[in-house]
Amino acid sequence: MSNGELLQIDPVELEFPFELKKQISCSLQLTNKSDDHVAFKVKTTNPKKYCVRPNTGIVTPRSTCDVIVTMQAQKEAPPDMQCKDKFLLQSVVASPLTTPKDITPEMFSKESGNHVEECKLRVAYVPPQPPSPVREGSEEGSSPRASVSENGAEFHNASRTYAEPQDSSSEAKALILKLSEEKNSAMQQNTKLQQELDFLKRESSRSRGGIPFMYVIIVGLLGLFLGYFLKKT
Repeated sequence: MSNGELLQIDPVELEFPFELKKQISCSLQLTNKSDDHVAFKVKTTNPKKYCVRPNTGIVTPRSTCDVIVTMQAQKEAPPDMQCKDKFLLQSVVASPLTTPKDITPEMFSKESGNHVEECKLRVAYVPPQPPSPVREGSEEGSSPRASVSENGAEFHNASRTYAEPQDSSSEAKALILKLSEEKNSAMQQNTKLQQELDFLKRESSRSRGGIPFMYVIIVGLLGLFLGYFLKKT
């Protein structure tokens, strides 16, 4: 748990029960301890690997906000199950009339003279809960948690670059837009092919003196049948 002047963040270490080819989520709880409205932003060193919803927002005075962090399905396990990814949560006092849509990067710029609180969050992989019977003396429903050494909890690179993760809702909108564009393109191609087919039919009729091609085939077949019949008789 991190206790800043503005937000209390719990937990400060994101634990993911790692499983190959499976999307995994964990949650953060942000508690506004102040009497001000607080704007926050979540960044990560690996934005393509994680989705955060919401990645920006407003926490009203003396209230809480839940943030869901989702790790995309991984094709292979990291060496020794160690994760070097980090998250950075920034918070700043905002106007009471500020909405999530009003949040801008300039609000979190220290160069502008803003007082910005920052909290670095670690990422740890823990074993998934095994389907084993409850041990004697343990509380039913509890799950074991992997311990993290002090050395593993240290930040190895204080100058690591953070970037904003993608919001899963924006990904869904982008996917819907892409599917709509592909559908419109397919409909245009279908219309174009139909026009070309009609053109070929008209050209085929003109090349045969205005007589439909199917009519020519039928007359030819009747002629062959009549000739075969006369030969037999």
